[in-house]
Amino acid sequence: MPSPSITPARIRAGRGLLKWTQGVLAHGAAVSVVTLNMIESDQAAPRANTLDAIRSPLVGAGVRFIGEATEGFGVTMRPRPGDSAQTDPSEPGHRRASRAMRAAA
Repeated sequence: MPSPSITPARIRAGRGLLKWTQGVLAHGAAVSVVTLNMIESDQAAPRANTLDAIRSPLVGAGVRFIGEATEGFGVTMRPRPGDSAQTDPSEPGHRRASRAMRAAA
């Protein structure tokens, strides 16, 4: 099954979860900061290979692009080994991830 498409809002949300600047992501994706800024602000129609290059460092750092057309799309973080805040819904970290997912939709 193909993964959900990456959108400007989901790129911004993924960066936000990682607390990355545009410069950090641009470097990891081997694109210019100007290009990333234009994509994130929906001023450019990027090629598929550019989106793949942007997605790769985000996914490598633990970001997951989730969802389906009927339920909506979002962004979340893979749980880190030994990080109970990421796996226990009663912990405050879980609520922060949920707000980030809603912001990316």
